[in-house]
Amino acid sequence: MKISFLGDMKPMLDKSDKKVVFLDIDGTLCDYNGVIPRSAKQAVRLARKNGHLIFLNTGRSKAEMDNDLLNIGFDGMICGNGNYVEVEQKVILHQPLPENIEVKIVKWLEEQHSEFFLESNNGLFASEHFKEQGLPIVRAYVQGKGQEDVSHVTVETAFPAMQYGKQLIRDDVNKISFILTKQVQPEIVKSQFPHLEFGTWGGKDEQPLFGDLRPKGISKANAIKKLLQYLNVSLTDTIAFGDAQVDVPMFELCKVGVCMGNGGQKAQERADLVTNSVMDDGLQHAFEKLSLI
Repeated sequence: MKISFLGDMKPMLDKSDKKVVFLDIDGTLCDYNGVIPRSAKQAVRLARKNGHLIFLNTGRSKAEMDNDLLNIGFDGMICGNGNYVEVEQKVILHQPLPENIEVKIVKWLEEQHSEFFLESNNGLFASEHFKEQGLPIVRAYVQGKGQEDVSHVTVETAFPAMQYGKQLIRDDVNKISFILTKQVQPEIVKSQFPHLEFGTWGGKDEQPLFGDLRPKGISKANAIKKLLQYLNVSLTDTIAFGDAQVDVPMFELCKVGVCMGNGGQKAQERADLVTNSVMDDGLQHAFEKLSLI
């Protein structure tokens, strides 16, 4: 266990050092309703003014980057849990699912009666009945992240980029997310698609509600390696921020891994540091302690 709390530590980095910072979005930069604290926006802008490079590193596809987020200003982004990397608007990596593989996944999910959505830089594209069958799962996801009243939550409020009735056979799919059912469980999916990268995400305490499939070798950590190679920057100058188990590989790769106070227990245990929760100015406090601002 590497965990320590920011209130108990001395600054770890010399203020003159220029760092490369990787920020997860949901649960890290913003809360699970998409609200970005003013303190977080200010911290990112000031850190960049101080010469540090700030990159988003998220499971979201580029289509899910709204103006409130992008207007903060970043040096680039890693999307789709690692299959798309952009530096100063230049794409240095993009590895979508091959169309023949995407067809096999869609066909199999349809046979298993598991609703799903395709994640693309051009939007999210839902299966026929995802809007209805996905609603209780989406509400469980939002509730598990700390929102008590989810009666007003819809698939559209949780995933504003979601589209219906569109072509589901596509060549621009970064990854496919689907509802986990009795017929579609992690071990079954892994055995069905051993040549792909599989992950789960969901509710409280990392409860798996959804699964996702993406090309083999695609991860937040591997994307960081590609980006650092492009920038010719050492891992000793890196800091990663996240809140969930999917962020653990980048915690372990980077020099310092910081988990938000609202993060899952497993993620907190594998981080070097734990800061306050998102809405309790956690990002700002961590930036200050790490001498980024």
